[in-house]
Amino acid sequence: MSSSPVAFQADTLFFLTNTLSVFLSIYIALLVIRILLTWFPNVNWYNQPFSALSQITDPYLNVFRSIIPPLGGMDFSPMLAILVLQLLAQII
Repeated sequence: MSSSPVAFQADTLFFLTNTLSVFLSIYIALLVIRILLTWFPNVNWYNQPFSALSQITDPYLNVFRSIIPPLGGMDFSPMLAILVLQLLAQII
């Protein structure tokens, strides 16, 4: 039973877009967890699992922190970061 190259390409494209969609959903969830944990001042970001969460999410968040400075002590850059990921997920 042989499949055509077009079917193989379609299956591969479906697999890649589905995998990317799952990755984006997981990453958005990690960002939300990271943002919610910032409301708790007793969280020690140098201990696991918080350190790993910070290492995974901070590089992406720092891109938006350099674009949008905190306004009145509030950091609005995570909202933009999540919005961009959600838009990307919708495009996919």
